[in-house]
Amino acid sequence: MSLNQLFVPLKPGETKIIYFVKNEDLFDIIHDAHIKTGHGGRTRVISELQTKYKNITYKSVTLFLSLCVQCQRKQKVPRKGIVVKPIISRELNSRCQVDLVDMQTCKDGEYKFILNYHYHLTKFIQLRPLKSKTAEEVALMLLPIFLTFGAPNILHSDNGREFSNKIIMDLCSRWEGVKIVHGKPRHSQCQGSIERANQDFQNILRAMMHDKNTTKWSEALPFVQFAKNTAYHQGIKQTPYEAMFGNVAKRGLATSSLPREQIKDIETEEQLEQIIQSIDDDNTEQVGQHDNDIQPESVLANDIQYNNTEQVEHNFVQSEVDNELKKKKKT
Repeated sequence: MSLNQLFVPLKPGETKIIYFVKNEDLFDIIHDAHIKTGHGGRTRVISELQTKYKNITYKSVTLFLSLCVQCQRKQKVPRKGIVVKPIISRELNSRCQVDLVDMQTCKDGEYKFILNYHYHLTKFIQLRPLKSKTAEEVALMLLPIFLTFGAPNILHSDNGREFSNKIIMDLCSRWEGVKIVHGKPRHSQCQGSIERANQDFQNILRAMMHDKNTTKWSEALPFVQFAKNTAYHQGIKQTPYEAMFGNVAKRGLATSSLPREQIKDIETEEQLEQIIQSIDDDNTEQVGQHDNDIQPESVLANDIQYNNTEQVEHNFVQSEVDNELKKKKKT
């Protein structure tokens, strides 16, 4: 089984394969990255694409995003002149926060609220559906999280110190030996920063519900959580998942270096081994050509030209609008 897609030659010791995108695959690849990032913006989509592809430009991504109806609906004019004072955390469970999002206007069965628990240091979030916003139910939802990832030193809440204190008291009554203190009230600008972070995951949730044509937001929360945690965060210069666990989140073979068209046909481990062997053979052949001082002017693969100077030129298919503008200029 051979591969019909050009990729960047691997240097000694490298194992990650980066592919060059064909014109006919460009839309689908950008679309997949856009959906995986929860209808992410340009920075998030580009960050997702760069893990596997070489020649997708900012212009192409920007054009795609401008045509996404769902993204145009959620787009807001950014406020200027506001300097947000960040909450400083120096270790993982130094400070965490629990916020409640009111969903009573679009209830999902018995569920009326969303619990958003997030780590200030890594920006990692955990989302849970709630039937009520009592301190007891919130504590019951937080307890499994704390027993898996550890409890924070300081717990903030947008519902006030009295509410967070009730949560802490309930947690301490269930878990002997834990000690958590509630955080001091935040500055209004800092509160605005938290609210924008909450709005971000709500935008992802709305987009996902629209794409799936469903109103069951409680079932979508795990996917929203994954999309938010695996999207590039400009503040920490990586994804929250990477900041939390130290490695990239996996989607099985979908996040491997294998070509998209090959992945969809794989059903057995034997087929997977054949594809990997084919990649190894192709790369060995490329390296062998260089070792034997075979220097062809260029190797043409579909619409992508690879020169011996390791410079890749890719002639993207221009949009119909661009073509029309060119015709008008000529006339």
